[in-house]
Amino acid sequence: MKSILQSPGAWALALSAAALQPAAGQEAMSADSIRAITKEAYIYAYPMIESYNTMYKQLANPAGREYVGGFGTFRHYSQAYTPENHDIVTPNNDTPYSWAWLDLRAEPWVVSVPAVPGNRYYVQQWIDLFTHNFAYIGSRATGNEAGDYLFVGPRFQGELPTGFKKVFRSETDIVLTLTRTALNGPADVDAVKAVQAGMKLQPLSSFAKTPAPAPAPAVTFPAYDAARGHSHDFIAYLNFLLQFTQPPHPSEVELMKRFASIGIGPGLAFDAARLPAATLAAIDKGVDDGKAALAQKAKTTMSSNGMFGSRAELKNDYLTRAVAAEKGLYGNSLAEAWYGGYVGDGSQMATVHFAPGQLPPAKFFWSMTLYTLPERFLYANPLNRYSIGDRTPGLKRDPDGGLTLYLGHVSPGADKESNWLPTPAGRYSAVARVYGPSEAAMNGSWKLPPLTPVPR
Repeated sequence: MKSILQSPGAWALALSAAALQPAAGQEAMSADSIRAITKEAYIYAYPMIESYNTMYKQLANPAGREYVGGFGTFRHYSQAYTPENHDIVTPNNDTPYSWAWLDLRAEPWVVSVPAVPGNRYYVQQWIDLFTHNFAYIGSRATGNEAGDYLFVGPRFQGELPTGFKKVFRSETDIVLTLTRTALNGPADVDAVKAVQAGMKLQPLSSFAKTPAPAPAPAVTFPAYDAARGHSHDFIAYLNFLLQFTQPPHPSEVELMKRFASIGIGPGLAFDAARLPAATLAAIDKGVDDGKAALAQKAKTTMSSNGMFGSRAELKNDYLTRAVAAEKGLYGNSLAEAWYGGYVGDGSQMATVHFAPGQLPPAKFFWSMTLYTLPERFLYANPLNRYSIGDRTPGLKRDPDGGLTLYLGHVSPGADKESNWLPTPAGRYSAVARVYGPSEAAMNGSWKLPPLTPVPR
């Protein structure tokens, strides 16, 4: 078994030599061209850089609370998230998370899962550096049986052993899992821990008991800074990440050539201070254009239909991919979970009323989770209730069999507190999740009812 790793440097140099400098006999790029390409590149890069925020915290900062322990190591949470957890925005509060990152440059890795009781939902969602959901293991996709799965990077060439339940090929050298295991209340923590303990990661050579290949070079992570990531310096972060996406997908070869004209390429240095003032001004305007396009698209995106998925499912719709990262980084593909929600103001009580027979159509379960704005973290409240759903103890149905939820900063009254989801006094976001959505949810024929203000 041999691994042949192609160097990203050759691709970068071929595309980007003398980037932003006109070749002999050619005119310099116009400011409008630089601006237009930058807008396109910013939208393309946005989800990757948002993901890098998590990647840096979890892999490069051992002193941070989010650190997972390096590549090839699971970090399990046995309790649901609380307002103190800031690994990602809009975390769910239904399923404790397990995080892990794999470096596939040197060799493939084996992911092993235990047999999970049939009544317990779990999912291993595997995500590449583009934020595509490229692989699923779990209750919906593969069942609850034990099994071994092989993960192979884009540059591996060689004979692979047989005997795996499935082989997943990633477009990027570095991938992560956001694994979720359903928790049914405080008394269920030990059972969740048992499932998590049965999840294993190991290099193929270790699994097959064969000599290990030479290790890949260590990764030097640039420090993440949110302000830089949303300025012209997004190019520096993108160039770092592109090292691990080689060779480029066939559908993006021409795109990468276009990006190279403004200094974008795998592993290239980017120094805004060395650019001509007019060039940097055009890049800055392109960044502003990208932000404006993202904000406009976000205003009209109210459900997850078509937002998360594989490259084949997203069809290189980079703006949708960016909005998905802005609204809920690492969201599940639609077949796994449906997302919808509201933006409200907690100074006025509001209701969400499900008519009889119109509860969220979930094969597994559903919930609604409350987030602060603009931070998009869980909201600390006296009830310590961060979500509400069909597994909430004491939830009361309406006399006709429907269900009414109350969202507001002040209690709706003792007789209604069982159905109350506390909110901040100001703006908030509420996200509904349907795990194992029905066809009606996926095709849009079932819709989330409106958030209705209660008259003062």
